Amino acid sequence: MDDSFYMRDLDEETLFIVSQTFKALSDPTRIRILNLLFEKEYAVNDISETLGLRQSTVSHQLRFLKNLRLVKYRREGTTIYYSHDDEHVINVLQQMINHALHH
Repeated sequence: MDDSFYMRDLDEETLFIVSQTFKALSDPTRIRILNLLFEKEYAVNDISETLGLRQSTVSHQLRFLKNLRLVKYRREGTTIYYSHDDEHVINVLQQMINHALHH
């Protein structure tokens, strides 16, 4: 099939969303966070401790990912728990990790 066919069908909004998603996946810290959230939901403190990152770093990256709708959160009391919010992106990420591990 001719690849140029697909490019003609992509509108500006679709191109923007795709490029922003790849931008999100281009950062090692965001990859680590999304990979962790693949397993289960975590609070910011737990992400910070598990990945050895400062809480401010984790919070900043989670805001970025939330704005792209790649993570979602729920509040339980005073604790906010984050989880992934896009099965398609998580699947792409897992495929790329498997590709890198077996390359």
